Amino acid sequence: MWDRQIPELTRHWRVIRFDLPGHGGSPAYPASSVAELADRLVATLDALGVDCFGYAGCSIGGAIGAQLALTRPQRVTSLTLVSSSPRYGTADSWRQRGVVIRTNGLDPIARTSPERWFTPGFTGAQPAIVEWAVQMVRTTDPGCYIAACEAMASFDVRSSLQRIGVPTLVVVGSEDQVTPTTDARTLVAGIPDASLALVPGTSHLAPVEQPAAVTELLIRHFTAAWHDKPGAATQAAIGAAAPKPVLGPAPPPPPPPVAPAAIESGLAQPEAVRGGAYEQGIKVRREVLGDAHVDQVEEGVDDFSGDFQEFITRYAWGEMWTRAGLDRRTRSIITLTALVAQGHRDELALHTRAALRNGLTPTEIKEVLLHTAVYCGVPAANAAFAVAQRVIREETTPEG
Repeated sequence: MWDRQIPELTRHWRVIRFDLPGHGGSPAYPASSVAELADRLVATLDALGVDCFGYAGCSIGGAIGAQLALTRPQRVTSLTLVSSSPRYGTADSWRQRGVVIRTNGLDPIARTSPERWFTPGFTGAQPAIVEWAVQMVRTTDPGCYIAACEAMASFDVRSSLQRIGVPTLVVVGSEDQVTPTTDARTLVAGIPDASLALVPGTSHLAPVEQPAAVTELLIRHFTAAWHDKPGAATQAAIGAAAPKPVLGPAPPPPPPPVAPAAIESGLAQPEAVRGGAYEQGIKVRREVLGDAHVDQVEEGVDDFSGDFQEFITRYAWGEMWTRAGLDRRTRSIITLTALVAQGHRDELALHTRAALRNGLTPTEIKEVLLHTAVYCGVPAANAAFAVAQRVIREETTPEG
């Protein structure tokens, strides 16, 4: 992705580029959080003897850059965030994307990536680059791609932007629908020393679609930032790519931005009553059932139902689902079986979605329901198949 920036950048600085796990030729060791990706990059830089550096990243590469600026402020001298956001879409959308990939593979997403990454004019004029982008997605390790979706699902630095203390350039394409200009302006408003550069007629992969413009912006920003730091001109510049094969371009294309889900619970319970079990429980409940469901539940909470919802969150999710003895996949299997046996169809639909999020494939869910036919009865299993079939179709149908 950064090939056309390299000739000019290397005239001024040492440049290091990296692929993410399972992208390009990198080994397929999944990392399911941006923090872990940042830690791995720092370990690589340590091995190369790099202390301080300027960093440029596109999309998920931008997320890694923000993480580095927050957790290693003494090492990052300047930062460029291209096509980036403090919060990429919603956790629900990212986790559903993982379900779709697990079921259908990467081909459907690969085929639709160009329309999200490039403007129509560029797509028509540059068919070879478009095919390159498609093949990058197709050749990514599916497990690492799903892990990247999990990393994006949990990434949210909206409340921490004011702690980014390095000079930051935010670059966004005027036609970018994946990380639109509103996201870029949120970054600039939150980061104390940040400026905005709008690249006209450009979509998400700005370094590819407008290489000369991006190169000029990078050189101008890094030069100005390092001139303000005595001795920093000899440090390394990191051209961080988002996950993709060969060059490491953009990540799984994020879903369209949706109004962020509320993080705080709507239950009017004192913090002292909730305690650690409640806080852990609401976190797990959101991860397994999805923000949309939990938000809907919390919107309906009142004085009559509040104690019951607090009990579920604290006891079922905070004390049971967090126990180390079983992983979430296994707990989903047990839960599906119990719900079939009891005939709880609404809960079965909810937990079929949860099972997909927790890593079960449609084939595995089918086997669970077949097994329940023996021990819970054919009528119960028959009803369960109808519920699960509907949910699986909804959750695993690729977008577009």
